[in-house]
Amino acid sequence: MQGKKDYQEKLFIRFQLSDYVPADNFYRRLRSILDLSFLYDSTAKYYGNEGQKSIDPVVFFKLMLVGYLENMNSDRRIIITSRMRMDILYFIGYDLDEELPWHSTLSRTRQLYGEETFTAIFKTVLKQCIDNGLVAGRRQAVDSVLVKANAALSSVVERQILDDAAGYGKELDAHTEKLSSDNIIHLPDHLSASQASAKQKPKPVNQARVSPSDTDARISYKPGKVLALNYLSQVSVDTSNHVITHIQAFHADKGDGQCLPEILTQTVNTLKENGLTVHEVLADSGYSSEPGLLALIEHQIEGYIPNRSGYKDDREGFTYDKEHDRYLFTGKIPYLPTFQSQRQWPA
Repeated sequence: MQGKKDYQEKLFIRFQLSDYVPADNFYRRLRSILDLSFLYDSTAKYYGNEGQKSIDPVVFFKLMLVGYLENMNSDRRIIITSRMRMDILYFIGYDLDEELPWHSTLSRTRQLYGEETFTAIFKTVLKQCIDNGLVAGRRQAVDSVLVKANAALSSVVERQILDDAAGYGKELDAHTEKLSSDNIIHLPDHLSASQASAKQKPKPVNQARVSPSDTDARISYKPGKVLALNYLSQVSVDTSNHVITHIQAFHADKGDGQCLPEILTQTVNTLKENGLTVHEVLADSGYSSEPGLLALIEHQIEGYIPNRSGYKDDREGFTYDKEHDRYLFTGKIPYLPTFQSQRQWPA
Protein backbone atom coordinates (compact mmCIF):
# COMPACT_ATOMS: atom_id res chain seq x y z
CA MET A 1 0.00 0.00 0.00
CA GLN A 2 1.38 3.35 -0.99
CA GLY A 3 2.14 5.64 1.89
CA LYS A 4 1.37 9.33 1.94
CA LYS A 5 2.84 11.66 4.58
CA ASP A 6 0.29 14.01 6.02
CA TYR A 7 2.17 16.77 7.86
CA GLN A 8 0.45 19.01 10.37
CA GLU A 9 2.69 21.15 12.52
CA LYS A 10 2.23 20.47 16.23
CA LEU A 11 1.39 23.34 18.53
CA PHE A 12 3.15 21.74 21.52
CA ILE A 13 5.98 19.26 21.43
CA ARG A 14 8.46 17.87 23.93
CA PHE A 15 11.91 18.36 22.45
CA GLN A 16 15.39 18.20 23.93
CA LEU A 17 18.40 18.97 21.74
CA SER A 18 20.67 16.55 23.56
CA ASP A 19 18.37 13.69 22.51
CA TYR A 20 18.80 14.49 18.82
CA VAL A 21 22.49 15.39 18.52
CA PRO A 22 24.43 12.09 18.06
CA ALA A 23 27.12 11.20 20.58
CA ASP A 24 29.80 11.16 17.86
CA ASN A 25 28.79 14.55 16.42
CA PHE A 26 31.79 16.88 16.09
CA TYR A 27 30.22 19.84 17.90
CA ARG A 28 28.92 17.65 20.71
CA ARG A 29 32.38 16.20 21.25
CA LEU A 30 33.94 19.68 21.03
CA ARG A 31 31.52 21.00 23.64
CA SER A 32 32.53 18.24 26.04
CA ILE A 33 36.26 19.05 25.91
CA LEU A 34 36.47 22.80 25.18
CA ASP A 35 36.43 24.85 28.38
CA LEU A 36 36.10 28.57 27.66
CA SER A 37 34.99 29.67 31.12
CA PHE A 38 38.22 31.68 31.50
CA LEU A 39 36.74 34.18 29.02
CA TYR A 40 34.55 35.75 31.70
CA ASP A 41 37.62 36.97 33.60
CA SER A 42 39.55 37.85 30.41
CA THR A 43 36.79 40.13 29.07
CA ALA A 44 35.40 41.53 32.35
CA LYS A 45 37.28 44.83 31.92
CA TYR A 46 35.20 45.69 28.85
CA TYR A 47 31.89 45.76 30.73
CA GLY A 48 30.29 47.93 33.40
CA ASN A 49 27.92 47.01 36.22
CA GLU A 50 24.80 48.60 34.77
CA GLY A 51 22.80 48.58 31.56
CA GLN A 52 21.64 45.76 29.31
CA LYS A 53 23.44 42.45 29.35
CA SER A 54 25.81 41.84 26.48
CA ILE A 55 26.19 38.68 24.45
CA ASP A 56 27.81 35.96 26.56
CA PRO A 57 31.58 36.09 25.76
CA VAL A 58 31.70 32.28 25.57
CA VAL A 59 28.81 32.28 23.07
CA PHE A 60 30.53 34.98 21.01
CA PHE A 61 33.80 33.08 20.73
CA LYS A 62 32.00 29.82 20.01
CA LEU A 63 30.18 31.53 17.14
CA MET A 64 33.51 32.86 15.85
CA LEU A 65 34.85 29.30 16.01
CA VAL A 66 31.80 28.03 14.12
CA GLY A 67 32.44 30.62 11.41
CA TYR A 68 36.02 29.39 11.06
CA LEU A 69 35.13 25.69 11.07
CA GLU A 70 32.30 26.16 8.57
CA ASN A 71 34.37 28.52 6.39
CA MET A 72 31.97 31.46 6.76
CA ASN A 73 33.38 35.00 6.66
CA SER A 74 30.04 36.76 7.19
CA ASP A 75 28.53 37.43 10.62
CA ARG A 76 25.06 37.34 9.08
CA ARG A 77 25.80 33.94 7.54
CA ILE A 78 27.09 32.59 10.87
CA ILE A 79 23.82 33.48 12.62
CA ILE A 80 21.60 32.15 9.80
CA THR A 81 23.48 28.84 9.62
CA SER A 82 23.61 28.41 13.40
CA ARG A 83 19.85 28.95 13.65
CA MET A 84 19.25 26.03 11.26
CA ARG A 85 21.75 23.58 12.79
CA MET A 86 20.77 21.60 15.88
CA ASP A 87 24.35 20.55 16.59
CA ILE A 88 25.59 24.16 16.51
CA LEU A 89 22.73 25.31 18.74
CA TYR A 90 23.66 22.58 21.22
CA PHE A 91 27.33 23.63 21.01
CA ILE A 92 26.60 27.28 21.83
CA GLY A 93 23.97 26.41 24.47
CA TYR A 94 20.78 27.65 22.78
CA ASP A 95 17.39 25.92 22.43
CA LEU A 96 15.35 25.77 19.24
CA ASP A 97 12.98 28.51 20.39
CA GLU A 98 15.68 30.89 21.65
CA GLU A 99 16.48 33.95 19.59
CA LEU A 100 20.15 34.15 18.58
CA PRO A 101 22.07 37.45 18.85
CA TRP A 102 21.85 39.88 15.96
CA HIS A 103 24.68 39.56 13.45
CA SER A 104 25.62 43.19 14.13
CA THR A 105 26.23 42.24 17.77
CA LEU A 106 29.06 39.96 16.61
CA SER A 107 30.68 42.82 14.68
CA ARG A 108 30.43 45.26 17.59
CA THR A 109 31.76 42.72 20.09
CA ARG A 110 34.72 41.88 17.85
CA GLN A 111 35.58 45.58 17.68
CA LEU A 112 35.18 45.89 21.46
CA TYR A 113 37.85 43.34 22.29
CA GLY A 114 41.38 44.52 21.54
CA GLU A 115 44.20 42.59 19.91
CA GLU A 116 45.65 41.92 23.37
CA THR A 117 42.51 40.02 24.37
CA PHE A 118 42.43 37.87 21.24
CA THR A 119 46.14 37.07 21.64
CA ALA A 120 45.69 36.10 25.29
CA ILE A 121 42.73 33.90 24.42
CA PHE A 122 44.66 32.25 21.58
CA LYS A 123 47.52 31.42 23.94
CA THR A 124 45.13 30.02 26.54
CA VAL A 125 43.49 27.71 24.01
CA LEU A 126 46.92 26.71 22.67
CA LYS A 127 47.97 25.82 26.21
CA GLN A 128 44.96 23.53 26.48
CA CYS A 129 46.11 21.79 23.29
CA ILE A 130 49.64 21.47 24.69
CA ASP A 131 48.36 20.12 28.02
CA ASN A 132 46.41 17.47 26.12
CA GLY A 133 49.51 16.35 24.19
CA LEU A 134 48.46 17.77 20.81
CA VAL A 135 51.56 19.95 20.33
CA ALA A 136 55.13 18.61 20.25
CA GLY A 137 56.83 21.93 19.46
CA ARG A 138 59.88 20.39 17.83
CA ARG A 139 59.00 21.03 14.16
CA GLN A 140 56.99 23.99 12.82
CA ALA A 141 55.72 24.58 9.29
CA VAL A 142 55.31 28.23 8.24
CA ASP A 143 53.21 29.47 5.34
CA SER A 144 51.23 32.52 4.30
CA VAL A 145 47.93 33.35 2.63
CA LEU A 146 46.49 36.57 1.24
CA VAL A 147 43.30 37.63 3.03
CA LYS A 148 41.00 39.89 1.01
CA ALA A 149 40.30 43.22 2.67
CA ASN A 150 36.76 44.54 2.93
CA ALA A 151 37.47 47.31 0.44
CA ALA A 152 37.13 47.65 -3.33
CA LEU A 153 40.13 48.22 -5.58
CA SER A 154 38.16 50.95 -7.36
CA SER A 155 38.14 53.01 -4.14
CA VAL A 156 41.93 53.44 -4.18
CA VAL A 157 43.09 57.05 -4.50
CA GLU A 158 46.41 58.83 -4.64
CA ARG A 159 48.23 59.02 -1.30
CA GLN A 160 48.98 62.61 -0.45
CA ILE A 161 51.81 63.58 1.89
CA LEU A 162 50.20 66.17 4.15
CA ASP A 163 51.47 68.22 7.06
CA ASP A 164 49.18 66.67 9.66
CA ALA A 165 46.70 63.85 10.13
CA ALA A 166 43.69 66.14 10.03
CA GLY A 167 44.64 67.52 6.66
CA TYR A 168 45.29 64.00 5.40
CA GLY A 169 41.83 62.90 6.49
CA LYS A 170 40.16 65.86 4.77
CA GLU A 171 42.03 65.10 1.57
CA LEU A 172 40.87 61.48 1.65
CA ASP A 173 37.27 62.59 2.27
CA ALA A 174 37.41 64.90 -0.72
CA HIS A 175 38.73 62.11 -2.93
CA THR A 176 36.14 59.66 -1.62
CA GLU A 177 33.20 61.94 -2.48
CA LYS A 178 34.22 62.21 -6.09
CA LEU A 179 36.91 60.00 -7.58
CA SER A 180 38.45 61.17 -10.81
CA SER A 181 39.53 58.64 -13.39
CA ASP A 182 43.22 59.51 -13.02
CA ASN A 183 43.04 58.59 -9.32
CA ILE A 184 42.20 54.95 -10.05
CA ILE A 185 44.84 52.32 -10.78
CA HIS A 186 44.85 51.18 -14.41
CA LEU A 187 46.74 48.18 -15.69
CA PRO A 188 48.37 48.47 -19.12
CA ASP A 189 46.05 47.61 -22.02
CA HIS A 190 48.04 44.47 -22.86
CA LEU A 191 47.89 43.21 -19.27
CA SER A 192 44.62 42.15 -17.66
CA ALA A 193 44.28 41.84 -13.87
CA SER A 194 44.20 38.06 -14.11
CA GLN A 195 47.43 38.03 -16.13
CA ALA A 196 49.58 40.21 -13.89
CA SER A 197 53.15 39.10 -14.33
CA ALA A 198 55.84 38.66 -11.73
CA LYS A 199 57.65 41.66 -13.26
CA GLN A 200 55.05 44.01 -11.78
CA LYS A 201 56.09 45.39 -8.41
CA PRO A 202 53.19 46.26 -6.08
CA LYS A 203 55.34 48.18 -3.58
CA PRO A 204 55.70 51.42 -5.59
CA VAL A 205 51.93 51.34 -6.17
CA ASN A 206 51.27 51.08 -2.44
CA GLN A 207 53.57 53.98 -1.72
CA ALA A 208 51.53 56.19 -4.03
CA ARG A 209 48.00 54.84 -3.49
CA VAL A 210 45.72 54.17 -0.53
CA SER A 211 42.17 52.99 0.16
CA PRO A 212 40.23 55.58 2.21
CA SER A 213 37.98 52.87 3.65
CA ASP A 214 40.87 50.65 4.78
CA THR A 215 44.20 52.43 5.00
CA ASP A 216 45.99 49.27 6.24
CA ALA A 217 45.04 47.19 3.19
CA ARG A 218 47.66 46.84 0.45
CA ILE A 219 47.42 46.12 -3.28
CA SER A 220 48.93 42.71 -3.96
CA TYR A 221 48.54 39.58 -6.06
CA LYS A 222 49.86 36.12 -6.63
CA PRO A 223 50.60 34.58 -10.04
CA GLY A 224 47.33 33.65 -11.71
CA LYS A 225 45.28 35.76 -9.29
CA VAL A 226 43.70 39.17 -9.79
CA LEU A 227 44.98 42.35 -8.18
CA ALA A 228 43.14 43.10 -4.94
CA LEU A 229 43.37 44.89 -1.63
CA ASN A 230 44.66 42.31 0.80
CA TYR A 231 46.28 41.52 4.11
CA LEU A 232 49.01 38.92 4.50
CA SER A 233 48.32 36.24 7.09
CA GLN A 234 51.34 34.30 8.35
CA VAL A 235 50.69 30.99 10.11
CA SER A 236 52.94 28.63 12.04
CA VAL A 237 51.66 25.06 12.46
CA ASP A 238 53.01 22.29 14.68
CA THR A 239 53.54 19.29 12.37
CA SER A 240 52.71 16.61 14.96
CA ASN A 241 48.92 17.20 14.96
CA HIS A 242 48.62 20.29 12.72
CA VAL A 243 47.75 22.67 15.56
CA ILE A 244 48.26 26.37 14.81
CA THR A 245 50.91 27.73 17.18
CA HIS A 246 50.98 31.32 15.92
CA ILE A 247 49.07 33.48 13.46
CA GLN A 248 49.72 37.11 12.63
CA ALA A 249 48.61 39.68 10.08
CA PHE A 250 51.06 41.78 8.06
CA HIS A 251 50.74 44.34 5.30
CA ALA A 252 50.25 42.44 2.06
CA ASP A 253 53.14 44.16 0.29
CA LYS A 254 55.68 42.53 2.64
CA GLY A 255 57.60 39.49 1.49
CA ASP A 256 57.47 36.18 3.35
CA GLY A 257 61.18 36.42 4.07
CA GLN A 258 60.68 39.80 5.74
CA CYS A 259 57.96 38.37 8.00
CA LEU A 260 59.84 35.22 9.04
CA PRO A 261 62.00 36.80 11.80
CA GLU A 262 58.96 38.08 13.69
CA ILE A 263 57.00 34.86 13.16
CA LEU A 264 59.91 32.83 14.52
CA THR A 265 60.34 35.08 17.56
CA GLN A 266 56.63 34.97 18.46
CA THR A 267 56.32 31.20 17.92
CA VAL A 268 59.50 30.35 19.82
CA ASN A 269 58.53 32.56 22.77
CA THR A 270 54.96 31.23 22.95
CA LEU A 271 56.08 27.61 22.96
CA LYS A 272 58.92 28.37 25.37
CA GLU A 273 56.35 29.68 27.87
CA ASN A 274 54.86 26.17 27.81
CA GLY A 275 58.16 24.33 28.14
CA LEU A 276 58.54 23.42 24.45
CA THR A 277 61.55 24.09 22.21
CA VAL A 278 61.49 24.57 18.44
CA HIS A 279 64.26 22.66 16.65
CA GLU A 280 63.19 22.71 12.98
CA VAL A 281 61.22 24.97 10.66
CA LEU A 282 59.81 24.05 7.25
CA ALA A 283 58.88 26.71 4.69
CA ASP A 284 58.68 27.24 0.93
CA SER A 285 61.14 29.20 -1.21
CA GLY A 286 59.33 32.48 -0.55
CA TYR A 287 60.98 32.53 2.88
CA SER A 288 64.47 32.10 1.45
CA SER A 289 66.18 35.38 2.38
CA GLU A 290 69.08 36.68 4.45
CA PRO A 291 66.82 38.09 7.23
CA GLY A 292 65.00 34.76 7.47
CA LEU A 293 68.19 32.68 7.60
CA LEU A 294 69.75 34.98 10.18
CA ALA A 295 66.62 34.69 12.32
CA LEU A 296 66.95 30.90 12.20
CA ILE A 297 70.60 31.21 13.24
CA GLU A 298 69.66 33.54 16.11
CA HIS A 299 67.17 31.04 17.52
CA GLN A 300 69.46 28.08 16.75
CA ILE A 301 66.81 26.40 14.59
CA GLU A 302 67.43 24.10 11.64
CA GLY A 303 65.66 25.53 8.60
CA TYR A 304 64.48 23.49 5.62
CA ILE A 305 63.80 26.18 3.02
CA PRO A 306 64.46 25.61 -0.72
CA ASN A 307 66.33 28.24 -2.69
CA ARG A 308 64.46 30.49 -5.07
CA SER A 309 64.87 29.53 -8.70
CA GLY A 310 67.86 31.25 -10.28
CA TYR A 311 69.01 32.81 -7.00
CA LYS A 312 72.68 33.56 -6.47
CA ASP A 313 74.74 30.87 -4.77
CA ASP A 314 76.37 33.05 -2.13
CA ARG A 315 74.65 35.33 0.33
CA GLU A 316 75.99 37.82 2.80
CA GLY A 317 77.14 35.90 5.86
CA PHE A 318 76.68 32.51 4.14
CA THR A 319 78.66 30.31 1.75
CA TYR A 320 76.84 27.83 -0.48
CA ASP A 321 78.03 24.22 -0.29
CA LYS A 322 77.00 22.91 -3.71
CA GLU A 323 78.04 19.31 -3.03
CA HIS A 324 75.65 18.95 -0.07
CA ASP A 325 73.11 21.56 -1.27
CA ARG A 326 73.31 23.65 1.88
CA TYR A 327 74.58 26.94 3.28
CA LEU A 328 77.44 27.35 5.74
CA PHE A 329 77.06 30.26 8.10
CA THR A 330 80.37 32.17 8.08
CA GLY A 331 79.30 35.50 9.51
CA LYS A 332 79.14 36.72 13.09
CA ILE A 333 76.17 37.77 15.18
CA PRO A 334 77.26 40.24 17.90
CA TYR A 335 74.47 39.33 20.32
CA LEU A 336 75.31 35.60 20.10
CA PRO A 337 79.02 35.53 20.99
CA THR A 338 79.07 31.81 21.92
CA PHE A 339 77.40 30.63 18.72
CA GLN A 340 79.42 28.34 16.44
CA SER A 341 80.45 30.25 13.34
CA GLN A 342 80.60 27.27 10.97
CA ARG A 343 77.00 26.14 11.35
CA GLN A 344 75.83 23.89 8.51
CA TRP A 345 72.59 25.07 6.98
CA PRO A 346 70.26 23.23 4.54
CA ALA A 347 69.51 25.13 1.35
